[in-house]
Amino acid sequence: MKKILIYLFIAAIIAAFIFQSCPDQTMNNNPKVVEQTKKELQIPAFDKDSAFAFIGDQVAFGPRVPNTEAHKKCKTWLAEKLKSYGATVYEQEFKATQYTGKQLNGTNIIASFNPNAPKRMIISSHWDSRHVADQDDRNKDKPILGADDGASGVGVIIELARQLKAKPTDMGIDLILFDAEDLGKDDVQTMEDMKTWCLGSQYWAANPHVAGYRAKYGILLDMVGATGARFAKEEFSMKYAREYVDKIWKLATAQGFGSYFVPEETGGVTDDHFFVNTISGIPMLDIINKPLEGGFVKHWHTHQDNMQAIDKETIRVVGQLLLHVIYNENEGQL
Repeated sequence: MKKILIYLFIAAIIAAFIFQSCPDQTMNNNPKVVEQTKKELQIPAFDKDSAFAFIGDQVAFGPRVPNTEAHKKCKTWLAEKLKSYGATVYEQEFKATQYTGKQLNGTNIIASFNPNAPKRMIISSHWDSRHVADQDDRNKDKPILGADDGASGVGVIIELARQLKAKPTDMGIDLILFDAEDLGKDDVQTMEDMKTWCLGSQYWAANPHVAGYRAKYGILLDMVGATGARFAKEEFSMKYAREYVDKIWKLATAQGFGSYFVPEETGGVTDDHFFVNTISGIPMLDIINKPLEGGFVKHWHTHQDNMQAIDKETIRVVGQLLLHVIYNENEGQL
């Protein structure tokens, strides 16, 4: 009997100890959510002077209109420059018919970093320039230099390639320079009119440089070099890639670039991203200097689109933001 009482006494003590040790579940209905701290990243500084020089190098060839000598020479220079930064470069040649009936020889240039990495993103621009100055008051039938409309985005991209060589990422980055973007009809009324533009991106979207190619999303740069540029949220970007637009514009504000990357929305632009979105299904947004209403900047499709139209601070802001996007995306922190 004594043994039984002793055992019961010991069991009671153990039970009391366990009860005191267990947390009160009724007091823990709202567990504290611990936010994951973002890794502090060392983002390289974007070199605006280097990017400006790359824009000037393109303009020095003259108007980069398909089927011209300037176009051929610039193509060779672009491919060799991107190879020099360690990229795997694809020259995707294609033929297209301009709205005038002229047969065009085009080349999309794709510079791939970590070509075998499954996680990929695209940064793109067009490298050709317009064959006519349709918005000018003089020499309307002459081609333009396209320092801002084409060369500015390409200059930023080449500087990104230089930075990627110095500070590689684990994920794949594809820098795509589309050809024959700026050769369409001035007056766009129908879908067929829209298709006279962006011939290179239409071809690439239907025939990617790698079979079965996929990317998480893409960013298109168009007219990113002018003084006082204002990058609003473009309509087609919001329709097809809203998630990434919102994240990138939020990041721009956090970096102090909110006066450039404004929260307002602007109308849709028939740009390379439209066809990448609608043909390939890869979400792509457009960073483009476009007023909220009306057309484009004053030098658009005129002979004033020369090196005097380019502002180093604007290209620094765009390039620095893209470096933040790249290295945050690489860490899964965007």
